[in-house]
Amino acid sequence: MALPLADVRVIALEQFGAGPWGTMQLADLGAEVIKIEDPTVGGDVARYVPPFAQEQSSLFFESFNRNKRSIALDLRHPDGRAAFERLVARADAVFSNLRGDQPAKLRIRYEDLAEINPRLVCVSLSGFGTSGPRAAQGAYDTTIQALAGWMSVTGGPAEPPTKSGLSLVDYSAGYVAAIALLAGIWQARRDGRGCDVDLSLFETALALLTYMGTWTASRGWRAQRLSDSSHQTVVPFQTFRAADGWLAVACAKESLWRALCDALERPELAVDPRFADLTARNANRDALVALLAEAFGERPVAEWVALLERHGVPSASVNDIEGALADGQVQARGALVGYEHPTLGAVRTVASALGETLTAEPGRGPLLGEHTREVLAEVAGFSHEEIDALERAGAFGAP
Repeated sequence: MALPLADVRVIALEQFGAGPWGTMQLADLGAEVIKIEDPTVGGDVARYVPPFAQEQSSLFFESFNRNKRSIALDLRHPDGRAAFERLVARADAVFSNLRGDQPAKLRIRYEDLAEINPRLVCVSLSGFGTSGPRAAQGAYDTTIQALAGWMSVTGGPAEPPTKSGLSLVDYSAGYVAAIALLAGIWQARRDGRGCDVDLSLFETALALLTYMGTWTASRGWRAQRLSDSSHQTVVPFQTFRAADGWLAVACAKESLWRALCDALERPELAVDPRFADLTARNANRDALVALLAEAFGERPVAEWVALLERHGVPSASVNDIEGALADGQVQARGALVGYEHPTLGAVRTVASALGETLTAEPGRGPLLGEHTREVLAEVAGFSHEEIDALERAGAFGAP
């Protein structure tokens, strides 16, 4: 049975993390993702990110580019531009994650390409979008986390503002771009006309403020940096130090709070008016957390997790990444997959979160320009002689 997006073709002008993460979701679902890499700068900079980089491949690049095809094409070269336009004529979407002023300069907006393909969807994912006072500014996950308020609520009260350990703005924006691109293609196929889709890391980060954004905009609420990864208003919903490490405990409902009291053999806490409901526990956070911290410090993590699991209380040991990948659930679900790479050798990586029913077998990321000739022949209809002429002219980089 064909994969869900087997009839979708995306031309991707992408680099580093956010954009390639988004198009990799499409490739996992069967879309043909043709990754155009600028040969004048050595292609996607992700190819050279240490520590596991070799020649023009890296494990960083592999994490964002499986199941894609790469062509080396200089869009500023007139012959490269002509080849690009022939690809566009047979594509569903052109996707980019460049600075907000670049789609206009590179002429990759809908108004630039509609005459070639009126059903084309042109998706731009940039730091701040293609309009507004920041449109021409560059941005990375770290700077967006700072600007969008994320750092102000991450870390402890005595610590400086802190970035999340993962590039969550990038990855979230990649998912947003994948959803928007598919919606745009659906609309174009229904209505016969494509469009521009203008997305940004900043607006993705703002959207992910969710209730904090709503509370602040509606009631002037002020968030705090709280100790031990605590939730802003739900208690207990945080990490606790056990006798030999840390565990996370989450009681977001009254039934879970009562189950925790049972597990701790502290029934008096369940009827204490200071802790009677979510509002009371939040108002008396310090007193409650002190009691719980003392109790959790008496046993090792594994004992607590087993005990809380028996009582139905959501909890987990605080793992490092190696510990996370070794969890039995990972093995049971086949969440680690592997393949051989011609430069990097054996590669093991995390499987698609979209599930194996809808997704392709994991394939390696493409070598720089690996598919240039075959894509131009198969997709754009170039003859071998025409491709040779493009190569001699420098459309694929310096001859």
